[in-house]
Amino acid sequence: MSNNLISKVITPALPSAIGSVGAYVQTVSSIPILTRDQEYALAVRYIEHEDLGAARQLVLAHLRFVVHVARGYSGYGLALGDLIQEGNIGLMKAIKRFDPEIGVRLVSFAVHWIRAEMHEFILRNWRIVKVATTKAQRKLFFNLRSSKKRLGWLNLDEVNAMANDLGVKPEEVMEMEKRLSAQDASFDGPSINDKEDSGKKLAPAQYLEGSNVDPASHAESEDWHGWNNDRLYTALNDLDERSRDILERRFLAEDKATLHKLADKYAISAERVRQLEANALKKLRGVLKA
Repeated sequence: MSNNLISKVITPALPSAIGSVGAYVQTVSSIPILTRDQEYALAVRYIEHEDLGAARQLVLAHLRFVVHVARGYSGYGLALGDLIQEGNIGLMKAIKRFDPEIGVRLVSFAVHWIRAEMHEFILRNWRIVKVATTKAQRKLFFNLRSSKKRLGWLNLDEVNAMANDLGVKPEEVMEMEKRLSAQDASFDGPSINDKEDSGKKLAPAQYLEGSNVDPASHAESEDWHGWNNDRLYTALNDLDERSRDILERRFLAEDKATLHKLADKYAISAERVRQLEANALKKLRGVLKA
C-alpha cells in the first residue's frame, strides 16, 4: 500500500535560481499538499529505509507552512528570507524526529521545531546585545508585543495582568518593555562639534581617552601638578596675613571680593589693595618659577 501511495506523489523540484523571496513563495505554494496517507507512507519509508527521497518530499510539501510561520515574525525587522531559511532548518529537524505511529500530522509536530529555530535567529540578530537569555525573558520577548492592547507604555494594571497571564513577575514585564523600547547605539558614532548637535548624546567611543595617552606621561603630569600645588600653598603661607587674605578673597573664594570691599575692610584705598595684590602675585610667580 505504501509503495502505491508514494508512486502517486508528485516529486516537485525547486528551480536552481529563485531570484527573489516572492518567486520562492510562489514556487513553494504550487507544491501539492500531501494527504494523511501519503504523509504516513513517506514517513515510514524514511524511518525504515532511510530514504532521503521520501524525506525530501516531506520537506518540499511543508515549505509553504514555513513561509506562513515566518510571516508572523515580520514585525521584528529581519529579512523574511532569513526567517524562512531558519524555519526550513527546523522543519528538517522535525522530519528527522517525526514518528508517524503517534497519529499526529507532521505539520502539528513540526511547528514547534520551526518556531524554535526562528526564535533563536531573532534573539541572535534583533539587537547587538542579546535581550533575552532566561526562559522567562524569552517568553516575555515573544509575547509582550502581541499582548499589548495599545501603543505606549503599559500602566500598572496592564503590567500586573500581563505578568499573571505569562506567569512572570511584574518587574520582569517592565524590564522587558524597556529593553524592547531601547535602540542600539553605534560605538563609533559621528563626532558632535556643531552647536546644532550639542543636545545629542556622544557615542561611547568619544568618552574614551585617546590611544596616544602614555600612562607614564599621565603619571608625570599628575606628579608635576601636585608638586606645583604644594609649592603654591607653601608660598601663600609665607605671605603676610593681609596679603594672603587679599589673594584668597580675590581668587580662591566662591564669592570673590572687590577691591573696594577689601579697602573698606582694611581701611586703605582700593589702589593700595591693588598694589598689595600685585606684589603678592609677583612673589608667588617667583616661587613657582624657581
